[in-house]
Amino acid sequence: MAYVDLSHDPAAVGRIFVSLGLAQAHEDVSAVPLAGGISSGIYRVDLRSGSYCVKQALPQLKVAQEWKVPVERAFAEIDYLRTVGDIVPGHVPRVIGQDTETKSFVIEFLGPEFQNWKTQLLAGAIDAQTATKAGDMLGRIHSATADRSDIATRFATDDTFYAIRLEPYLVEASRRHPELAERLLMLVTRTAQTKRVLVHGDLSPKNILVGPHGPVLIDAECAWFGDPAFDMAFCLNHFLLKAAHLPNHSQPLMSCFSAMTRAYFAHVDWESKGELEARTSSLLPGLTLARVDGRSPVEYLTGRARDRVRDLAIKLLHDSPTSLDAIAMSWGRELRS
Repeated sequence: MAYVDLSHDPAAVGRIFVSLGLAQAHEDVSAVPLAGGISSGIYRVDLRSGSYCVKQALPQLKVAQEWKVPVERAFAEIDYLRTVGDIVPGHVPRVIGQDTETKSFVIEFLGPEFQNWKTQLLAGAIDAQTATKAGDMLGRIHSATADRSDIATRFATDDTFYAIRLEPYLVEASRRHPELAERLLMLVTRTAQTKRVLVHGDLSPKNILVGPHGPVLIDAECAWFGDPAFDMAFCLNHFLLKAAHLPNHSQPLMSCFSAMTRAYFAHVDWESKGELEARTSSLLPGLTLARVDGRSPVEYLTGRARDRVRDLAIKLLHDSPTSLDAIAMSWGRELRS
């Protein structure tokens, strides 16, 4: 069946809400596009029955280069939200229904009382308590799903994870830096082969809303049963990047780095904390380099700041760190120099 783009077919949006019993047959259903990431169409729909958010996976990501990924990843995201909703209730949006034909689903609309964490950080509103709560939440998710064969079977999304995460980030960075290719591709292989917990896969501040009762995770379309080090390194990376972008706020940002690390590792009981920290520490500078020289560079780093991040990431890759505290200390020292 041909892919139906909701942005080009308003009638399809109406059909979804009527089929889910959320709209009457003759009710006007209009979808208002919301700002979001590069991989999905996200819309707000206001009806007599309430306000909702509908999300549709896109076959071509919204970037300049060709970047095609399977739209079936929408169903892994639905499964992630429902699974995690049972582990940490209230910390993911509630899934209301799904539509197989359009590869889309409807979730509750989270209003203005939910603020985007990335927006807060870039505005200088930096609270280590949010980082502590995010680390605690992630640790609980990983611990509850560790080494579970049922979760491993349902989230055997290796091909999608490679296409959305490993190839455009680490493999692309290895093409840009052939002298580091062996090291970066080792990280790809090790990450792909480590299967321990349910991984969100896009755990960055832009995908965390700060709500009245703590952080809320969104955008889980990279969900995969794999290496917990990826989630931690992916999120911690953003404190490093933002500290380079906002040097006057580097100290509180690095406090977030440490706070999230402590809260998360308090839950690690499925493997040696030292081994997991070593994997996270060696993966982190690879992801840092990928956010300036991968296929999806962070938009706020330009000019000198971008060059500095590149140089620091390359230095850390050569140093092969095994401690997150050592990375934080090194990063802070280099930014002050």
